[in-house]
Amino acid sequence: MAKKYFYLITIQYLGYRFHGWQKQPDVKTLHLMVDRTLNFILECKPFKSLSSGRTDAMVSAESAAIELFLSEPIEDENAFLELFNYNLPQDIRALSIKEVDKKFNIINHSKLKEYNYLFTFGEKCHPFCAPIMTTILDNLDIDLMIQGAKLFQGEHYFKSYCYKPSNNGVYNREIMLSEIIENTIYTANYFPEKSYIFRVKGKGFMRNQIRLMMGTLIDLGKGKLSLLDIENSLKNDSNIKMDYIAPASGLILRKIDFI
Repeated sequence: MAKKYFYLITIQYLGYRFHGWQKQPDVKTLHLMVDRTLNFILECKPFKSLSSGRTDAMVSAESAAIELFLSEPIEDENAFLELFNYNLPQDIRALSIKEVDKKFNIINHSKLKEYNYLFTFGEKCHPFCAPIMTTILDNLDIDLMIQGAKLFQGEHYFKSYCYKPSNNGVYNREIMLSEIIENTIYTANYFPEKSYIFRVKGKGFMRNQIRLMMGTLIDLGKGKLSLLDIENSLKNDSNIKMDYIAPASGLILRKIDFI
């Protein structure tokens, strides 16, 4: 049996012009562009690539991960990384590559993900902010939102925060960190004076979960919901439906830790 070789590649990307990670017919996706580039630099030799998770359309990543399966080893990883970056589109960049053993499985391997949701409110912002920051033109009660974010932390029943949930899904999930902080991480001279980050850490998230959590916090900040509404939505077997999905472009996959 021919030997296989396995590599873990970390990449970052601006998701604004892509229809998410997963390949789809007739649209430009991140996986499509990554595989096209790999096919070119590997000179059509057989390969397979898998991601640690799928991001939605317009969602960005500071540090995402893919596993590359090859039938021949990479002789010079630094040279491979340089060639990969030279041929990738300018809104995708490979950060690192390392060989892993066959026991490593990027999908099933235990991991901790951190997402940041970048937002501001109360003023019309420079258009250049649009790819990574959500602007809420209404005033928000940020102090109340900070309290609300803390309610998500811990083990809760998150069915209210899953897009189109089924009757047999697993909705008891643990959020290791949930907080709103003032943004000091992302800066640009056209950013508003103040912006904020909703930080969330956990082992796994359901479809649109973080954007539904963020949408709920925005409605809380607008006075449309109360802290009690959020508490009730997290109780076991809650049938409360949270339906405001915050815009995708504010969401950033900050990092993935394999544990």
